Amino acid sequence: MSARYLLPYAPDVIGGLPAGLDALVWDGDGPAPSDDALREVEFFCLPYLRHAVALPVIPHLPSLKVVQTLTAGMDDVLPHVPDGVLACSARGLHDASTAELAVTLILASLRGVPHFTRLQDQGRWSQEFHQSLADRTVLILGYGSIGRALAVRLEPFECEIVRVARSARPEERVHGVAELPDLLPSADVVVLLTPLTPESRHLVDAGFLSRMKDGALLVNVARGPVVDTAALLAELTAQRLRAALDVTDPEPLPADHPLWHAPGVLITPHVGGPSSAFLPRARRTLREQILRYENGEPLAAGR
Repeated sequence: MSARYLLPYAPDVIGGLPAGLDALVWDGDGPAPSDDALREVEFFCLPYLRHAVALPVIPHLPSLKVVQTLTAGMDDVLPHVPDGVLACSARGLHDASTAELAVTLILASLRGVPHFTRLQDQGRWSQEFHQSLADRTVLILGYGSIGRALAVRLEPFECEIVRVARSARPEERVHGVAELPDLLPSADVVVLLTPLTPESRHLVDAGFLSRMKDGALLVNVARGPVVDTAALLAELTAQRLRAALDVTDPEPLPADHPLWHAPGVLITPHVGGPSSAFLPRARRTLREQILRYENGEPLAAGR
């Protein structure tokens, strides 16, 4: 039996959908449905965190019209989407969770939480001064929906926020990327939120890092290849800069990679999205997209 939709959640779990929606459910765990079952699938939502097993299913969908992700970035998906098929990201789904993690990484790094955790493991009590977020300048590179969510969360911390996007938007007090050489030297914290594109790959290279002030913190919650890992390692090893990384290049980071043990680095394993905030927002995103598709309306975040 074939269906129009291939979804990671049952329609009743998503909620608010037409009764009897013609859908197959596959969450990426276990074998995919048979080719016969997939022959009429028009709308395929990739299971979250399982793109590696889901993407090979695409060539088995001869009726495919839409690929929907539950991620904000689609750099790993777009090369697999056939011509004429619409690919839609989940723009907005991860704003709260990713912005929250970015704030966590900033505060943990500035206030020395990893250092104090190691002291706790040793049973050592050591009162020390560390930096506060108050009175710091935070530069957000990639001022889109997640950047806005981050700025809202940073405002109560009494820090200055510098917003940077691909193009300047003076009406929103947003600088353009071309202004980075003048902006970087005054930033205490640089947060990367830019999508991975040919233009942004290794945007944060040796030249970029050299313009950051001594002791500044680089926070990457975007994509690993936005940063030249070798150039970052050189700065960390010299103990001139610090870093908090939710994404790395390569990823997953091999156990023997020197980045794990570089001075002044805090690493989390790409967990900006996976949180209790995910599922309610994923259901809402899918519900809205499916209803648009059922009604013949344009889908959101399509490219």
